[in-house]
Amino acid sequence: MIAHPGFFPAKHSRQRRGSILGRRRSAEPAGRPEGEVGTIRKDWGGRLPVALIYPNRYPVAMSNLGFQALYGLLNAEEDIVCERVVWEEGGATPRSLESGRPLADFPVWAFSVPFELDFFHLVSLIRRAGIPLWAEERAPGDPLLLGGGVALSANPEPIAPFLDAIGMGEGEGLLPGILGALREGASREERLVALSRVEGVYLPAHPGPRPVCRQWVRDLSRFATTSVVLTRQAEFGDVFLVEISRGCRWGCRFCLAGYLTRPPRYRPLETLRPQFEMGLRHRRRIGLLGAAVSDHPELDHIVQTILDLGGGFTVASLRADRVTSLLLEGLRRSGTRTLTLAPEAGTARLRTAIQKGLEAEALLRAAAMARQAGIRRLKLYFMVGLPGEEDTDVTGIHELVKEVRDIFRPGRITLNVAPFVPKAHTPFQWAPMAPAPLLEDRLRRLRREVAQLGVTVEPESVAWSRIQGVLARGDRRLAPVLASMESPSLSAWRHALVAAGLTEEAYLREREHDEAFPWEVVDAGVRREILWQEWEKARQNEGGKPCPEEPGCRSCGVCAANEPG
Repeated sequence: MIAHPGFFPAKHSRQRRGSILGRRRSAEPAGRPEGEVGTIRKDWGGRLPVALIYPNRYPVAMSNLGFQALYGLLNAEEDIVCERVVWEEGGATPRSLESGRPLADFPVWAFSVPFELDFFHLVSLIRRAGIPLWAEERAPGDPLLLGGGVALSANPEPIAPFLDAIGMGEGEGLLPGILGALREGASREERLVALSRVEGVYLPAHPGPRPVCRQWVRDLSRFATTSVVLTRQAEFGDVFLVEISRGCRWGCRFCLAGYLTRPPRYRPLETLRPQFEMGLRHRRRIGLLGAAVSDHPELDHIVQTILDLGGGFTVASLRADRVTSLLLEGLRRSGTRTLTLAPEAGTARLRTAIQKGLEAEALLRAAAMARQAGIRRLKLYFMVGLPGEEDTDVTGIHELVKEVRDIFRPGRITLNVAPFVPKAHTPFQWAPMAPAPLLEDRLRRLRREVAQLGVTVEPESVAWSRIQGVLARGDRRLAPVLASMESPSLSAWRHALVAAGLTEEAYLREREHDEAFPWEVVDAGVRREILWQEWEKARQNEGGKPCPEEPGCRSCGVCAANEPG
């Protein structure tokens, strides 16, 4: 239920790593894990059992800091017993990791859904548990199904008919009201009535006359958002995760995280130091988490503090123009040999249009500094199919990478290239997604050209990116499509769409200025007219201004809509 991108946002919180579908499968077996540290087991007697569900594999679930944080917050309540449930392949009945009880035994389910492609797994878990898939068909004795997470806070409609209530926004702000509602009622119906009165909660069966306002926390220092359970089976099992910031000031027009986690907020070092000390008792390195870690005003001091404590650290990606010598030296001393940067586009014109605000010189300077610091591998993120993209922009990627390679030799360079996927609540929510043949052609061309430079290319799936695009801006007509699929596959998806009389193109087209959007059941905070102005600037290749981060700012509407309380 907590809206948080999880660890390594450059890989997960944007569209390029929307799901494990299409990625390598973990070699670790599913089921009850061994060797966990921090697992919380509580007696059920006199407590409300809550199943906290992550609709993907265990290694992915345990690398998502929002899922971990919510697990800790729920179990901190004396009258709550929270156990985890994850999706696994096959048709087995889903069971909790702590006690092995069947999912159907829990009176309250709480789904944490960061990525659209995990909608398939959510439907699968409900079906396997043996309760009615559609919320309207559930009886008084059936569990109450809640949902939350970035994907649902952005657009809940494709799976809204499967859930009883959905929390919009950040879990720390939503949880007190939701728990109060659950305690207020004893029956399923009583709890639903109580939830209807909670700010930020959306009841799909009874939508109100106004959009539900996304909830966010002004003072992050009130909460420690760190790893709760440590396991070597997690995708990043060798680090202790600590969130040092939330939100991003740059306003990249394609980025859901940049708009849905506004405003940018930073945890001060004085509150982070005890978290680092605790984490280094269990792991050698700290994973610094945030949508824009390199923007933290005390980052160099944070790095030095971790090093002084005898530990190391790692980060997801950094802005090339925020890379410092101390940061790179700290990464080297921490054993990190890869630096990840995200230029996104190959030409200055297109980077301006998407509001990346990054000059090629900054990327080249960062590459040179990384080589001098002993970094051996550079990973670069790009997109193809961005609004306004031309053939020269794809050529620009090749030319820019060639310049980087000449500077970074003899180090290795890897490109992750993803098709652009338009997302709700961003300026590009009006944008079309490029046709599949065009995307495939540009990926093939780029792979061919870059291969001549000795650079590895890791392209994202065009087909699955298009499905992600459909779900990201979809409506309730997609619920029967999801319900009709026994397992997620490209052929099953295409067959289900045809059977429902739907097409991908209808969802991936350019949207009209005044068109009503299904996701506008959520008020994410940024005013629609502001998003439209940014879309218009993008089409004119005009840049914008980053978030001013000033107290009392009313520029976009987020801060004005959520006054302290």
